[in-house]
Parts: sequence; structure tokens; C-alpha cells
Amino acid sequence: MPTKKKSDVTPSAAGVPSAKSEELQPDRRDDAGQYLTTDHGVRLPHTDDSLRVDPRGPTLLEDFHLREKITRFDHERIPERVVHARGSAAHGYFELYEPIPELTRAGFLNDTAVRTPVFVRFSTVAGSRGSADTARDVRGFATKFYTQQGNFDLVGNNIPVFFIQDGIKFPDLVHSVKPEPHHEMPQAASAHDTFYDFTSLVPETTHMLMWVMSDRAIPRSFSRMEGFGVHTFRLINAAGKSVFVKFHWKPLLGTHSLVWDEAQLLAGKDPDFHRRDLWESIERGDFPQWELGLQVVSEEDEMAFDFDLLDATKVIPEELVTVRRIGKMTLDRNPDNFFAETEQVAFLPSNLVPGIDISNDPLLQARLFSYQDTQLTRLGGPNFAQIPINRPVCPVHNHQQDGFHQQTVPTTRANYHPNTIGGGCPVLAPEKAGGYAHFPQRVEGSKIRERSPSFADHYSQATLFWNSLSEPEKRHLAKAVRFELSKVERKEIRQRQVNNYANVDADFARRIVEGIDVDPPTPSPRKQASGVGKRSVAVSPALSMANTVKSAKGRQVAALLDEGYSHAEFDAVGKALEAAGARVVVVGKKLGPIKSGDGETVDATKVRLSETSAHFDAVYIPGGASAAKLAAERDVARFLDEAWRHCKPIGATMEGVDVVVAADLDGAKVAAKAQGSTVDRGLVTCRATDHAAFAKDFVAAIAAHRHWEREV
Repeated sequence: MPTKKKSDVTPSAAGVPSAKSEELQPDRRDDAGQYLTTDHGVRLPHTDDSLRVDPRGPTLLEDFHLREKITRFDHERIPERVVHARGSAAHGYFELYEPIPELTRAGFLNDTAVRTPVFVRFSTVAGSRGSADTARDVRGFATKFYTQQGNFDLVGNNIPVFFIQDGIKFPDLVHSVKPEPHHEMPQAASAHDTFYDFTSLVPETTHMLMWVMSDRAIPRSFSRMEGFGVHTFRLINAAGKSVFVKFHWKPLLGTHSLVWDEAQLLAGKDPDFHRRDLWESIERGDFPQWELGLQVVSEEDEMAFDFDLLDATKVIPEELVTVRRIGKMTLDRNPDNFFAETEQVAFLPSNLVPGIDISNDPLLQARLFSYQDTQLTRLGGPNFAQIPINRPVCPVHNHQQDGFHQQTVPTTRANYHPNTIGGGCPVLAPEKAGGYAHFPQRVEGSKIRERSPSFADHYSQATLFWNSLSEPEKRHLAKAVRFELSKVERKEIRQRQVNNYANVDADFARRIVEGIDVDPPTPSPRKQASGVGKRSVAVSPALSMANTVKSAKGRQVAALLDEGYSHAEFDAVGKALEAAGARVVVVGKKLGPIKSGDGETVDATKVRLSETSAHFDAVYIPGGASAAKLAAERDVARFLDEAWRHCKPIGATMEGVDVVVAADLDGAKVAAKAQGSTVDRGLVTCRATDHAAFAKDFVAAIAAHRHWEREV
């Protein structure tokens, strides 16, 4: 498949730059063909040497060009985010399928003719900017919609629940999961004493821990990762009627993960794995896409469930409230500068537009303050909204003034309201003219530091999650917990955590205790939430990735080639794979052209020495004289063994089957004897020339993504 150059990729499906692209244009800089200057525009003929006395004499302090250059360098870094420090981002657009005026008066959710620009940042949570992409962690999924009514920031994660119920516990949570303060270890990992000391004492963390220990916490790519707004918000229509809403991002490619061994391999081989995948996908025109979904609950049904809608540690099962898909987001352009855009973007949960409001979720309400407060320090003052990537596309008129990095130049004398000197402008916008209006919720009661009794149940939804998983997912989750707790030094902490898990499910706890030196778990009496209704489910198939969309589209297939390979086989199978939407990548012993046995050549773009099968979704080996060389190569055997252990599809035709046999993969000897196309737990082989039958079986194996039966 030919690779698209950046210049060939239009910034939108229609080939028309988005409004945000045009807005940013004056702030972009292209230095091609320009003279080198200082920050003040003075041209510089020479910057390789400082001003000094004599060629070997002392440097002079009067060299103001040196001082400017060094000073700017010394102050290049800004404080990294306390959480979500490591991120990747892209520009794109959101298109609405159908107006929803019955739910909200938000303009961008009611006009299908408008293509709303977006900027999306994905991130890990616990690690520093230099940590690896594939750490077991929550992934941030923050979307900035540049609407004509102002910016709307949907600041979410790839997991629909959170560790805590009240924002006042957030500093404790983050302090516990960060590297331990006495030696600053471990980096980007929760497997240590302080984290589990905290979680074992705070049982409301249990449900979120189940998700973080599941395969959801090691996504295959950002484009195969769900997103959630986490909190319960409100939508308000033009008549002032409110409904509760949960926001979802549903990836069109389905939700898929790495396996833990892959994640660890990639952390060493390619710590930028997710960042690179996002960038390269967009560069070649394989634009990631998600559908925006809403779970809507009426005011009348607020208390109809066996959990509290305001509790951020709970999900609304999709079997109780269907996710209504109302539009599609496409990411089609990479940032022009990482710092200016990805690093300086500021997401605020308080960036809301008319028709969208908050609920009384105590975690959400704390975030409204925390995010704003963080940006003041990180971006140097209150004017961070004027940075190009944060600036709205609609006009801004107000009386804010001065402060660090003020970029606007007001020309009016009136910087207050009300005024007559400025003609009363800017005037206040009534609600009917698009002014923001909070939902007029009646509130009464005593000021009190107390958790609602409806937040008391910390285990039922953790049990629901466990019961909803497939058997492979359960195995992986239990194994991940054992891995984590094996890193915890204090037995009493391990014991408390296992006891918490015993409240989730006895079989789950039993699987964990093997090998971590704890006593048989003793569950505590489970508290049930009070004051809520009874709508519930025992199992939610939507929670299992086994039930996600499965397709060969976007899959990366490593073709292992050497001199003398059969180009006829490679070409026939490759075309079939690309027709199914997969991408074939030639992995050779060295970079450059590889000559086939039938006179054709193909370029190897990757090298087996530096690659791992973890970079790919499947492996294919064609026949030809190359097979004997591949069968004798240690890196090939390693490559195939990794792919087999990670339950990935492996395909081989004609003499290529001998390479699989030489790698001593389980089941390969059976395949070696077969003549036609055979399929055995994702191993697809064919010693006949029926390339069409083989390709059909191989595409089906790739679409399945993993073949977990190998683990049994």
C-alpha cells in the first residue's frame, strides 16, 4: 500500500481546512529561506562563537546576543503536569449525525451542517513526561471542541469510573501512586507499597482497581481505546428541561489491548509506541475515528438504579441505558509543534457551553477548581486561554486585563461593567441570545462533611465487572493483581488488599493468593447503598472486550522476507490483506531491497534485529528459497515465538510453513503435514497454491485479533 506524504493528506475529509486551522495560521512560523534574527527581529550574521577578548581569551558579559540565547534556553521548560504529564495529541473535527434539540440547546449538537474543530490529547496518568507509553495505567482522553458558542472541554479517561468519590481525596490518591518520596521509585507504576497501602484502606477504589488491572489499562493503540466523560453531566434544552448524561467515545475499530508481556517488551524496544502509532496513522491517511455516544437519564429516574448517578466510582450498565451514538470524531492532522500545541493545551472541565452543565458529583465539582488552578502555575498566569491552541474560534469580548503573557491589545477606555464611556459594551448576553445559564436546581440543607449513604456500596459494581469478563480477561486480571501485589513488601498491606478483593468474588480472590504469601482472605460485611432504586443487572456484556468490534482494518502485518522469497505468494496474499484494510510491513534482515526468486524486489522498511512482534498484529511468511535462511535465523525464531505466546495470528504459505515448524511452535507439526489451507488456534498455513483460500482464512484470523485458546 503506498504511503501518503503529509502534503498529500488534507486536514479534513472535504479537503477544506477547519476553522481552528485558519485561526492558528497567523501563529505558525516557517523559517525556510528566512534570515536568522534575535527575538527582536535583528538579523544575525554569526552565532557559533561568543564575543571574547582574543580567540583564546575570556568571554565578555556584554555579549547580549549570547545572553539572550542562553536565557531563552535556560527557561524553555515549564512545569510538567502533576498527572497526565506524558501525552500525545492531534487535530480533527466532529460531525453530528442528527440534531438533539429535545436534549440540549448546545449549538454544535444541533447543526449537522457544522463541522466542529477538535483537539484531542491522550495521556498516561501516573508517569512523568519521560515514561513509557505502554505502562499499566489509566489513559486520559481529553477533547477540546472549538464551538461557535465557545470551547467545550470533555476531559475524560479510557475507563468510565474513578478511584475516589470525592475530590478532596485526590491529592492522597496521586501522592500514593507516584514514586515513593524517599527514593523516587518506581516510575509510572502502581506496583508498590504506598499505593496499595492507600487503596487497601479506601475500599471505594476497588471497582477502579479492577479496571486498571484488566487489559483495558494496556490499550493496543489510542484508536482502539474507548473514552468516557466519567462524571454525570446535565444537558439542558431551550425550554430549560434538564436530563442527566454520561458521555462515551466508541472507537470505530473496536476496543483492543496489548498483553502484559508485550507492554513490557515495548517499554524497552519502543517507549513511544502509542505516540508513534497515532502520528504515523495520521501521516499515512488512516485517520482514527470515534463515535460520540450519550447515556441519557431523566430527572425522574435519578434515583431509579441500585447506585447513585453522582458516584464517579459507578457505571450505568449499557443494558439498562443504551448508548445513543450522535456523531463522529475524526483526527486528521498532527500538531505542527509539540510544545506549542500538545504541551500548552489547557483542558478545563469548567469549559462548558450553553446547554451543558455539571451535576452535584463531588469529584467533578472539585475538578472545576483544580484544573483551573493547575494551569495558572503551569502556563504562567491567567492568560493561558490566549495561547493559540487554547483560543476559541468565536469572538472574545470581556474586561479581563493585564497579567503575565497578555496578548490582546484593548483599545477602549472602559474596562469595567456597567459603563457609558464604552457605550455599555460589551453588553450582557441574555439566555435567549446564547448566554450561558446554569440549571436552576433547588438546593437546601445543612453544611456538613458527610458522604451520602447512597455512595456506601463499594463492591457490587466490581463484582459486576468481574462477572461480565470473558475467561481470558479474568485470567489476565488475576495475573496482573498477583504481579502488582508481589511487588508490595509489607505483608499486612497485601493481606488487606486481598481481603478487599474477597468482597468482590471468592474465585477472584482465590486466583490472586497463589504465590504472594498471604493468608486465606477474610471478606468483610458488604455495605449496601441505601436510598436508591433497584434497577440493576448481574452481567453486562458491554463491559467485556470480547464483545467489541473485530476487523482486519488498520492491522499491521509483519511480512518476514529474505533473498529468494516467492513474490507471487507475497503479492497475492499482500493484496488480499490490504483489500481487507490491513497494512503489510516488510521486515528484513537489513534495510533496503530484497530480491525474490522470481525476479521481483521489495524494500524492507524494518529490521528483525531491532523489531519485536509486539509492534505488529500478525506475521506472514511466504514460501521460496528464502525459507531455509529464515528457518536458521535466531531472530526469526524469537519473532515467531513472541507472536505465538502473545496469541497473535501467524500465516505461512508453501515453504514458509517450514519456518514455522523450525520455530517449534505448538501445533506447527500438524500444519506441516497438511496440504491445503489449515487453521489451528490462529496459525494459518497452506502448502498448496490456493492463495485465495489461505488469504480468506488469514484475514479472519487477523480480524479475531487474539487467539486466547493458546493460553489454556
